[in-house]
Amino acid sequence: MFPQIGLFFGIIAISVLFSIFRVLREYERGVIFMLGRFYKVKGPGLIIVIPFIQQMVRVDLRTVVMDVPTQDVISRDNVSVKVNAVIYFRVLDSQRAIINVENYLEATSQLAQTTLRSVLGQHELDEMLASREKLNADIQDILDKQTDGWGIKVSNVEIKHIDLDESMIRAIAKQAEAERERRAKVIHAEGELQASEKLLQAAKKLAEQPEAIQLRYLSTLSNIAGDKSSTIVFPLPIDIFNKLK
Repeated sequence: MFPQIGLFFGIIAISVLFSIFRVLREYERGVIFMLGRFYKVKGPGLIIVIPFIQQMVRVDLRTVVMDVPTQDVISRDNVSVKVNAVIYFRVLDSQRAIINVENYLEATSQLAQTTLRSVLGQHELDEMLASREKLNADIQDILDKQTDGWGIKVSNVEIKHIDLDESMIRAIAKQAEAERERRAKVIHAEGELQASEKLLQAAKKLAEQPEAIQLRYLSTLSNIAGDKSSTIVFPLPIDIFNKLK
């Protein structure tokens, strides 16, 4: 019986001995608690954790890519849209990430969802579609400030999709078409204005120099003669007869 007891305790001793040593990868840290109190952060490499006295919680320091689920957002101009995004963050302070929040991954996800709805709800639909970079920066700045107490750094936020219903898509298409027509009419009107100004300048110039009118007349006759036409009309300026008197 005694040999069996010795074997049993030997197995326990070996198990405890192996449990003392832990290996942490380069991107991992171990938050050590001693009798329930925070002791220190260890790693990477080979570390020693005293069984029953110390407990270790692993923390991954790599950048986390987290999808923000699709959120129903009502814009400032009362348009309902569905928006989803992706955020990039990493743990900078392992101690705060474990002690200051129960589950930093879940907490960051929930915070990202509420912040996304809050920020986008303050803007009109046109701003959402045209100013994504600014909105991304605003959301990232808010998240980074609020997660700082958790030892987390939010490095980037990207809005992926802004989904609209069919009626809103048709309305935006009509608005874009009307805007293109307006621009075309403005460009045409500006062209007409510039042409009329140039014609007025030419008329004033010809009025100041009668000889220029005669040269223009001869040039016109040359152009008419070059056309393939069986009938040629020769217009005569009235000024010619005045000069012949």
